[in-house]
Amino acid sequence: MVLEFLMIHVDVRRAALEEWLRGELRGASFTLTPASEDASFRRYFRATLADGATRIAMDAPPDKEDCRAFVRIARMLGGAGVHAPQVLAENLEQGFLLLSDLGTRTYLNELRADNAAPLFEDAIEALLRWQLATRPGELPPYDEALLRREMNLFPDWYVAKHLGKQLGAAQKQTLENVFGALVKSALAQPSVYVHRDYMPRNLMVSDPNPGVLDFQDAVYGPITYDMVSLLRDAFISWDEARVLDWTVRYWEKAKRAGLPVAADFGEFWRAFEWMGLQRHLKVLGIFARINYRDGKPKYLADTPRFLRYSRDVAKRYTALAPLLRLLDELGA
Repeated sequence: MVLEFLMIHVDVRRAALEEWLRGELRGASFTLTPASEDASFRRYFRATLADGATRIAMDAPPDKEDCRAFVRIARMLGGAGVHAPQVLAENLEQGFLLLSDLGTRTYLNELRADNAAPLFEDAIEALLRWQLATRPGELPPYDEALLRREMNLFPDWYVAKHLGKQLGAAQKQTLENVFGALVKSALAQPSVYVHRDYMPRNLMVSDPNPGVLDFQDAVYGPITYDMVSLLRDAFISWDEARVLDWTVRYWEKAKRAGLPVAADFGEFWRAFEWMGLQRHLKVLGIFARINYRDGKPKYLADTPRFLRYSRDVAKRYTALAPLLRLLDELGA
């Protein structure tokens, strides 16, 4: 019954979207097909016109999503010289946007061993332009409350819901100590604009390259965050030598550009790894929540990747060793 209601609701929204598009496209005929899947409540459709031109239509139910951030940050990215979709038309009350189309070639689908270097070089250059455009007060802060709220998804959804286990008092204290250390490390970093999901699935092979998507949750926060999102991804992994090489290249370019990265690469690398661990724990919780709350099970298949990332980082730092023991105790 619930599924039937949701399907009817979705059909009503699609019909309303098509009606709005007919007005915005001035009656031009078009076909509408799904453009991409999303872990949120947003949906994207590709509108193909009779002459072959394409546009992207976003359906973001206003009771679940707020298009205003997307519109604002799209313009900020464009102003920074980053290739993001142009907002061609908007209806914020209904939650509809009409966007330019950046194509179908995601980094995730296109990356191979022989083309990764130039594609990541382009991604790093775009990230530097975004960070160099930083102005305090323009984006919400990535503060302690948000960092902790994200990490709490791990015990609430991954441990309790997915593993079906309750943490004992000592285990809760272990997790609290680790969370405190990760928050302290994150807040000690210089702050810049943070895309917050700067990963191959959200980068498009395009001209200019890359096209950048899914930026509506951008914040003002730790400078390592987007690089660790790029290189320790949810859906594709690289050997540590390549991750280290790309991170060094970013750090060197950032220093030359005048970005406030640590003067010592060892310090930057430690912050990068600890920032990554905060993200890994968050994503483990998010993927479990998407499954159990939203009925989207496919993301759970990638949780072993994040457990592996988490274990590898915890092994390398004495202060994080208790997390490794906790994961062992949980059988995670």
